[in-house]
Formats: sequence, C-alpha cells, structure tokens
Amino acid sequence: MTIKKFEDLKVWKHAFSLTQNVYELTQQNGFERDYALKDQIRRASISVMNNISEGIDRSGNKEFIQFLAIAKGSAAEIRSMLYIAESQGYISENQFLELKKHCIEISRMIGGLIKYLKNTSYKGTKFIVKEPRDNYDA
Repeated sequence: MTIKKFEDLKVWKHAFSLTQNVYELTQQNGFERDYALKDQIRRASISVMNNISEGIDRSGNKEFIQFLAIAKGSAAEIRSMLYIAESQGYISENQFLELKKHCIEISRMIGGLIKYLKNTSYKGTKFIVKEPRDNYDA
C-alpha cells in the first residue's frame, strides 16, 4: 500500500481510536472533575495521533522518525497516567488493562515503523513511501 496521507496509516487509525477511548473515559466516574489529569491524558493522546500526522507530512524520513519518537513517548505518558486513574478509582482494572494494552500496541507499531523507515531506501513520502508489512513487523 502506498502511503498518500496520514489517514492511510494503520498506526494513526489506532491512535485516533485510543484518543476516542481516552475522551470517553475522562467524561465519567469522577475523572471529569480531575481537571489536571483529564487535560494531561487527553493532550497526550492527541499528541500521539498529531505527531504521526505531522511527521508524515514533513515528507522526509528523518523528520518523520523524530515525530514518531515523540508520539511513542506520548503513548508511554498515557500508560503512566492510567496508573493514576486506576489508583484513584476513575477507571476499573479492566479499563486500565485494555487501554494499557492499546498503548503498548501503538508503541510497538510506532517502533516497527521507525525501524522500517531507518532501513528503507525510500527517503520520505515525497518519494512515494510504501507502507511496511501488516502491523509493522519489520
């Protein structure tokens, strides 16, 4: 599959889904009143998807890799905040485990995409980058 826009990337679709889940969870169970945590976890989830999209539109692999690294860091930040959310009773253990799993999967996909970009002869989207194999297992 040729990547023509960020919406073509499976990892961006997963990040968008994660952001939707974060927004849904932060609107309930007391989470909605913890303004600092709610704002920070939402910002981190937005950061994952936005850095993926901004990186690919920079058109060069080096910049794309830099933005992917930031997105991966934001996914870790979300995981960290999930521990707080669970400990405060804002989310259940099952919700915690599901979101944590989602973050880990996105981090794995981003890591695989970074590895692919570092090893490909393509230099960026301006040179028609091909998406790596399914789930970025390079």
